[in-house]
Amino acid sequence: MSLRVLAGLIALLACSCSRSTAPAPTTDAPDPSTSASVTPAELERLGIPEVAVQPFDRAIASRFAALSIACADKEYPNKPDRILASDADLRPPREVTPAFSGCFDWHSAVHGHWALVRVLGAFPDLPEAASIRALLGRHFTPDRMAKEVSFFSVEANKTVERPYGWGWLLRLAAELHASPIPEARQWEEAVRPLAALLSSRLTDYLARLTVPVRAGTHANTAFSLVHALDYARSVNDAKLNEAIEKAAKRFYLSDTGCPTGYEPSGEDFISPCLAEADLMRRVLEPVAFAKWLDRFLPPVSSGAFRPMLRPIEIKDRHDPRIGHLIGLSLQRAWALEGITVSLPAQDPRAGAFTRIAALHRREAFEQMFDSGYGGSHWLASFAIYLATGCGKIASPPRGSGTKP
Repeated sequence: MSLRVLAGLIALLACSCSRSTAPAPTTDAPDPSTSASVTPAELERLGIPEVAVQPFDRAIASRFAALSIACADKEYPNKPDRILASDADLRPPREVTPAFSGCFDWHSAVHGHWALVRVLGAFPDLPEAASIRALLGRHFTPDRMAKEVSFFSVEANKTVERPYGWGWLLRLAAELHASPIPEARQWEEAVRPLAALLSSRLTDYLARLTVPVRAGTHANTAFSLVHALDYARSVNDAKLNEAIEKAAKRFYLSDTGCPTGYEPSGEDFISPCLAEADLMRRVLEPVAFAKWLDRFLPPVSSGAFRPMLRPIEIKDRHDPRIGHLIGLSLQRAWALEGITVSLPAQDPRAGAFTRIAALHRREAFEQMFDSGYGGSHWLASFAIYLATGCGKIASPPRGSGTKP
């Protein structure tokens, strides 16, 4: 092969790369083809019917909360995520992490507690309210939370639950900070030392992370940064906020052509493309975000976007890994809803995103109660996150002066 032919092939490959190496300009006008609206008739043709969104009322809240209550003190089965340095570390979960020892694994216990705080704040007169208050009061004590801090302070455990569990713990701390529940102030005080520790750990981690993890499961960087950034802005953690904003722009600002055609993988519960967009809407102003999204996502009516239109078929809901796909529908729905409200007024994509989100929401709500314990121990949290609009109206970037 001649050098001229070889040079031509290299240039062709460089042009076909989906992510540029230099930040894309943010002042270019968006490509009309990517932001063109999709008519209701076109959505029907694509197999996206208009479905009604069931309101989140006391009855549904009670049903969802029951799932989190049922697992909060259910220690086994349990899937621990920790480093064993000796036989002495072979202790039951209730002794190692006594606040979050149920719900199959630590991170599910954390967001199960978040779900209960969230529901209790929305429906303080829920039939299960007394049980929820008693449960949270038992778990959010200084003694139990001190043991949680001790566990994460061990050198061997510094990467345990990074970043997924860290993100959810910070989301829990943010929820307690904003909660109207009178007891929340006491619970927040108990949780604060662990939140402070993980905030510091995350700040340090981002400074050392060269590239983000783009997986569709627990390791996804953008998904956890969404929770952590909302926490940072809620409690005015300026150092963490700055670290996340800088990391988000360094990791994602130059991204183009997200490979939606490759989504989802068979056991995903996170859409890598939509999780990234859900983060970037928090660090960019609406107009800049819309232009970034023009470059990042393909047109809704395109073949490239087609895998994102409908929930994926789930052939075995009781398989705990395949059943992740139920959670994927919930995460897709809340990301699309958040993207919609973060776009400038009259953005032509809004109607399509809203309709796609509603379809994902309906199917996931119908499937989650037929998923066995492998699904019920965590899906309620995702459903409550979506149904209550958690994070939907995100705080603007610091110093922007823009109201959410």
